[in-house]
Amino acid sequence: MASATALRLSSPAALAGRSCGACSAQAPSASATTPLFLSRAAKRVHNQSGSNFAGTTAAFQGNSPISSGRQLKKIVAQAVAAVPAAKATQKKSNGYEIVTLTGWLLRQEQDGVIDGELTIVLNSISLACKQIASLVQRAGISNLTGLAGAANVQGEDQKKLDVVSNDVFSNCLRSSGRTGIIASEEEDTPVAVEESYSGHYTVVFDPLDGSSNIDAAVSTGSIFGIYKPDENCMINFEEDELTAQEAKCVTAVCQPGENLLSSGYCMYSSSVIFVLSVGTGVYGFTLDPLIGEFVLTHDKIQIPKSGKIYSFNEGNYQLWDDKLKSYMDSLKQPDPKPYSARYIGSLVGDFHRTMLYGGIYGYPADKKSPTGKLRLLYECAPMSFLAEQAGGKGSDGTQRVLDIHPDKVHQRVPLYVGSQEEVEKLEKYLRG
Repeated sequence: MASATALRLSSPAALAGRSCGACSAQAPSASATTPLFLSRAAKRVHNQSGSNFAGTTAAFQGNSPISSGRQLKKIVAQAVAAVPAAKATQKKSNGYEIVTLTGWLLRQEQDGVIDGELTIVLNSISLACKQIASLVQRAGISNLTGLAGAANVQGEDQKKLDVVSNDVFSNCLRSSGRTGIIASEEEDTPVAVEESYSGHYTVVFDPLDGSSNIDAAVSTGSIFGIYKPDENCMINFEEDELTAQEAKCVTAVCQPGENLLSSGYCMYSSSVIFVLSVGTGVYGFTLDPLIGEFVLTHDKIQIPKSGKIYSFNEGNYQLWDDKLKSYMDSLKQPDPKPYSARYIGSLVGDFHRTMLYGGIYGYPADKKSPTGKLRLLYECAPMSFLAEQAGGKGSDGTQRVLDIHPDKVHQRVPLYVGSQEEVEKLEKYLRG
């Protein structure tokens, strides 16, 4: 027969594995040694779980005698089972845990949402945003305000920072080695990237949206969209001229927003915020200047279904058609309270507020701009993609923006984006 000392030195798992007969033979009653061992085990479980393991603790401490091996086995099994759950419950954040953009992208890669090539492209875009943020913040002291003395392909006067930001964005994408074709608001035509090693993603972007606000230090931003690579469009840079097929591949950037793999924007304001989606929701990262990293601050952003804020340039009211005027007038009716007007004049800034607070942003067609003013490929489609990923909607007034197939790189369309109910309300007015 085993001694009382052997019982005291046995592990809980070993005790749980003993037969009932053996247990009852060795511990016919609550001996002086058994409660000592069990009392310590109970206290350890109680401390780890933080739960009131009252019944078991009382039995362990000898308040209720252990009458049989079966009861002993049951009590010890409960103690053993409680430890893993207790440890899981006890795990708490130490207050210093952060999720960086790089870490978040790697997690998406591990989960099979994106591949390693797209991770590199998105990291290169975030690097470009950090550089542009630094340039915007120092624009006044670095003599980067004012006009560059040239116009872009749309006939718009280019600011100095427009030109510099375009170079920064292009250089970061080229150095990633994972982009095949890039298309920018500041470039006349799409550009084939010679420095591509693999991936061959098509990236479209507006390097500095709202640049007219730069001199006044009002919020600006960068917008981007990423389309899947076309393996049939591998350009041979050893030849001096592009073949007809290769030239066709360069213009193949004209894809509907439905084909987007990822889109996002970076807002340069009181803080620098990088917002993106890879097709699994919308996430926001704020730049921490102390560590130089984008840190997750907005997890799974959802646009409210409705909102009482509208963002339109009402200076063009007299140029709008009557249906749009009727809609705008309806927002001002005290029924029971009129909508609030908020307009920054920067698509990124206005959209960011709309996504967080709800409401609607609109840049309609008018008599001066019959097809609208915003570009479909690198402004309307990326923003509409984000809106839909966040539970909102993007429309040109008659159809879903992501369904529109661009005829040319710099095609313009009207844009209404924001809360789903607000966009649908506007569409009803425009349909009459």
